[in-house]
Amino acid sequence: MKEKLSAKELVLVASMLFGMFFGAGNLIFPVYMGQMAGSNVWQAIVGFIITGVGLPLLGVAALGLSRRESLFDLSCQVGRRYGLFFTCVLYLTIGPCFAIPRCATVSFTVGAVPLLENGGNPLYLGIFSLVFFALTLALSFRPSKILTWVGKVLNPVFLVFLGILVVKALLSPMAAVGAIPPEPAYETGAFFTGFQQGYQTMDALAGLAFGIVVVNAIRELGISKSDAVARNTVFSGVFSCLLMALIYLMVTVVGAQSRGVYPLCENGGEALALIADHYFGSVGAILLAVTVTLACLKTAVGLVTSCSEAFVTMFPKGPKYPVWAVTFSVVSFLIANLGLSAIIEYAVPVLMFLYPLAITLILLALFGRFFDHDQRVYGWVTGLTLVAALMDFLAALPAAAQSALHLAPFLEVVNGVLPFFSLGFGWICPALLGLVIGLIHRKAKKRPTAA
Repeated sequence: MKEKLSAKELVLVASMLFGMFFGAGNLIFPVYMGQMAGSNVWQAIVGFIITGVGLPLLGVAALGLSRRESLFDLSCQVGRRYGLFFTCVLYLTIGPCFAIPRCATVSFTVGAVPLLENGGNPLYLGIFSLVFFALTLALSFRPSKILTWVGKVLNPVFLVFLGILVVKALLSPMAAVGAIPPEPAYETGAFFTGFQQGYQTMDALAGLAFGIVVVNAIRELGISKSDAVARNTVFSGVFSCLLMALIYLMVTVVGAQSRGVYPLCENGGEALALIADHYFGSVGAILLAVTVTLACLKTAVGLVTSCSEAFVTMFPKGPKYPVWAVTFSVVSFLIANLGLSAIIEYAVPVLMFLYPLAITLILLALFGRFFDHDQRVYGWVTGLTLVAALMDFLAALPAAAQSALHLAPFLEVVNGVLPFFSLGFGWICPALLGLVIGLIHRKAKKRPTAA
């Protein structure tokens, strides 16, 4: 029985993983983090790579090792109702609520704004996003040929242009990284801040949602044993993850160097556009606009398609695929018109809630064989993590929302009770406590009763 992929097959799967996880939107967060981190960029990028590169890989491996056929099946280890809740919230997050609208706003901010006079006019964003989502919807009904063409042509073009831009920036830096003072958020605890910035890529969530595609591809190549599937997923993922980590590292450094010429930008999309214009002028701006827009369009089509198919599967008696595709496209259009900065701002609390649940689910799936994937362990860990994640959600809300809800006294009490809460990791101790209780509960139930 085959247990190892050939070198050619490893490259094939690695290419698939990279294409799934890396899109144009992934660039805006490391660029902005570099601008914020300044001289503390190295600690920040280590934290970012752990969540932006390592967790997605572990998520895909977790699906292979647990022998589950989908995210819904995996999360149902906690309970069916929780599985439905978690799967819906995750798909809505990487779909119409945040990730799909972000595709349009990244395209507009990086591509259109620098080329338009008064490009920040909301009317321009409305027109651009309307055309963007009209194309997205049209392509989502028959995406296969378009996605194949774009995947084979666009991604290489985008990476070549990005490579030229990054090499040019590194050879002719705007400033030395060590000369850039970090923003307050990165003065201390830059590693932990970078770790949380990696949440913004949403790739760990995407790994759980779409990982079954990679797992099935490995199985189709002749690998059938679950341990071998997971092992080959990790092996093939090393190649794609090294490339992703290298890109993140270089782009973050370029972002930090840009502070030598430009002030702190409102978001990473604006920063990337300024950097391209600085080194290549209007020609670079146009080329960046075209490649980023097409890359984001491809990503949006893929997300609309995947989310629609997932909801059809979860709700077989509900709306058909076209209804979900239209609904998700319309909702994405409306949210996109809030603007890129607003989408990022309101995505943070949701990601602070979802990521602890995703991380614990991934770890439980990876090490579940040591406790026979006992539902009691899954339940206790997830239940206590869920409570703490809600606290992280409240703490990450925008200041105006916190003030309106009068959360300050409550959060102060929570900060005094939960270790690491001020760092955004208040869920760690509750998760460990849940693991201990779950294992004790499992052992107690397995103990034979006296005759």
